[in-house]
Amino acid sequence: MYADDQTRQTQLAALRRQAGSADRRILLTGATVVTMDPATGVLDKGDVLIEGDVIAAVGPDLRAGGDHAGMVVLDASGCVITPGFVDTHRHAWEAQLRRIMPDVDDLAGYVTSTLLGIAPVYRPSDMYTGTRLAALTALDSGITTMLDFSHNSRTAEHSDAAVRALLDTGIRGVHAAMAPHFGDWDKQWPADLTRLRDTYRSDLLTFRLACLATDEIAGPALAYGPELARTARELGIGVSVDAVFGTASSRAVLDWERAGLLGPEVTLIHATGLTDGAWQAIGRTGTTIALAPTSDAQIGLESAIPAVDEALAVGVRPGLSIDVEVALASDMFTQMRALHAIQRMRAVNAVYGSDREPSRIGVHDVLDFATLQGARTNGLADVTGSLTPGKQADLLVIRAEDVNNMPLNDAVGTVVLGSDPRNIDTVFVAGQVRKWNGRLLDVDLAALREEVTASRDHILAAAA
Repeated sequence: MYADDQTRQTQLAALRRQAGSADRRILLTGATVVTMDPATGVLDKGDVLIEGDVIAAVGPDLRAGGDHAGMVVLDASGCVITPGFVDTHRHAWEAQLRRIMPDVDDLAGYVTSTLLGIAPVYRPSDMYTGTRLAALTALDSGITTMLDFSHNSRTAEHSDAAVRALLDTGIRGVHAAMAPHFGDWDKQWPADLTRLRDTYRSDLLTFRLACLATDEIAGPALAYGPELARTARELGIGVSVDAVFGTASSRAVLDWERAGLLGPEVTLIHATGLTDGAWQAIGRTGTTIALAPTSDAQIGLESAIPAVDEALAVGVRPGLSIDVEVALASDMFTQMRALHAIQRMRAVNAVYGSDREPSRIGVHDVLDFATLQGARTNGLADVTGSLTPGKQADLLVIRAEDVNNMPLNDAVGTVVLGSDPRNIDTVFVAGQVRKWNGRLLDVDLAALREEVTASRDHILAAAA
C-alpha cells in the first residue's frame, strides 16, 4: 500500500464505483496476514480475497489461475493485514468530554462529575455528536466493531440519535441501551428496545440490553435480575452488565447463577475484585467478560488490576474495551499494551524471589482478546473477529515499513507493541472502505470540529 498518490486515488475510485455490489471482488495481495483463525494462523506472504461484503478466501498467491476481470487488486506488500479490532464497552456519548478529568481518582469522582453533574443536560443532538465522534475515532484507530454502552437514554429521541450516529459512520455498531443513572427521564427503558430493534434494521447494527450489577450506584431499577433477563430473552438479544466490582457483585453473580441468568449471551464488564466463588460460577456458565485495562488501573476500580488471570483460570478468554474517554485513551493499541504489561508485571512479581516460573500472557493473547474474543463477547463470533472465509470483511491494513515499525520481524509483535493509528493505512467494514491511505473517508473534519466544540460548550455551560 505504498503506491503513489495517483494510483491510490484511482484504486479508491474503482472501489467506490463498485460499492455495495455483491459481485465486487477485491484482492489484497503480498501482505503478512495475521488471520487470528486458529486453523490458519499467520501467513508470512498471503492474500485476502473479498467478494461483496465477505471474506471469500485467505491464502498464498490467490491470483494464480483465477479470473481477474473486474477485480480491484491492491498490492499490500510491506503491510500486515489483521481483523478489525472489537471494542466490547464504550460510553460513546461522552466523547465531547475527552480527557476533561484525566487524573480522576476513583469511580465516585467519575460518577459525581459525569453521570450526576453533566449527563442530565445532554440533548439528543449532543448524544448524536458524541456517539458519532467516538465511532469515527474508533474507525480511525482500527476498531471496526464498537459496543456503545449508551447509559444516557433519557428519551426515545436520545436513543434514536445514538443509533443514527452509529449507522451514519459505517461502523459495525452494537447499541446497548440503558436508562440514565440520575436525573429526569421518560421511563421508556427497557420497553423502548422493542421499538429500536424493529425500527433500525441494518446488517451493521445489533442491540443489547445494558444494565448494572447491583443497586449500589443508581438503585434497583437498573440492576440485572430476573425481570431484565426476561426482557432480553423475549427480544432475543444479549445483556451487558457494567460495574461488576467486589463483594456485592460477587454475591450477585452467585444469585444469577442460581436463577439461571448467566450464560454466553451475558457479558460482565470489569469483573474486578470478584471472589473465587463468583469466578467459578462465571466459568461454569460460560459467561463472557469485557475487560477495561486502563480504566481499572488508572481510575483505580476495586483492586485496580484487570482480571485477566482470573478469567483465564476458569476458561474464559475476555474481550477488551475502552470505557470512558473522559479520562482514558480512545484506541485498542493502548488497551492491548496496558494489559500485556500489567499481567506480565503481576506474573513476575508473584514469583519474585522463588524458583517458580511466571505464567505470562503474550502478544498473541492480547491480539486475540482485541479481535476474536471481543467478537465472541459481543455475540458476533460468527460474523467478525478473524479473517475466516465466510465472515464479514472487517479488516485492517497496517503499514509495517513506517519508521516506527521497520523492519518487520514479528507480525503480531509489530501490531501490538509497535503500531498506532497513524500506521493504519486502510480499514474495511463489511467490505466497504472507511479509511484509505491513512485518512478517514466521508468526514469533513472542519465541520466535525465545529460541531463537537459547540456541543461541548453547550454541555459545560448548561451543567454549570
